[in-house]
Amino acid sequence: MVEQDGNAADPQHGDDLAGAFGGNVRRRREEAGLTLEQLSAQSSVSRAMLSKVERGEKSPTIGIASRIAHALDTPLSDLIGSPAAAANGVAVVMRRPERPVFRDPETGFERHIVSAAPGAGGAELVAHYLPAQVSTGLLPAYPPGTEKQLVVLAGTLTVAVGGISETLHAGDSVFFQADAPHGFANRTDDPCEYLMVISRRT
Repeated sequence: MVEQDGNAADPQHGDDLAGAFGGNVRRRREEAGLTLEQLSAQSSVSRAMLSKVERGEKSPTIGIASRIAHALDTPLSDLIGSPAAAANGVAVVMRRPERPVFRDPETGFERHIVSAAPGAGGAELVAHYLPAQVSTGLLPAYPPGTEKQLVVLAGTLTVAVGGISETLHAGDSVFFQADAPHGFANRTDDPCEYLMVISRRT
């Protein structure tokens, strides 16, 4: 099960995360040769919001963060930050306290990068925590060839994709092509936790 990060209530830790995310957005934008105005047009995120995000003054919601990532043609995990994993010659290990975590400041939704080596083998493993009565809203479509599959660890999750809605309970799983807008909702009074694999075929 996903254990909430002990730093969740630490304002300084939140500032560090916002700063890292903003710095990565600025670096990616500059590498792509985009102005703030151009990124704003491509992401449908206001220039003022993008400026605050880049300066680390504003933590984006999951919806805004996803739109920024898609506009920059980069995985959201790349903007959150790479795990502080260590290789011993045989395996790559990431300890739990080193796990990069994205937190939606408005809803409490959490996205934990649990892949010690994200992207290795073309797949990424993430753990999500969705508080009671919280929805991610519709997230933008991923590039063609992107697939998602998840298993619910605790609680009840409603998955919406391609005009279809499925309700999953603990132990249930689902697979879908992620090249259409999709979203996740917890419509119960108990928190929901689920583990997701994101695969990108090249």
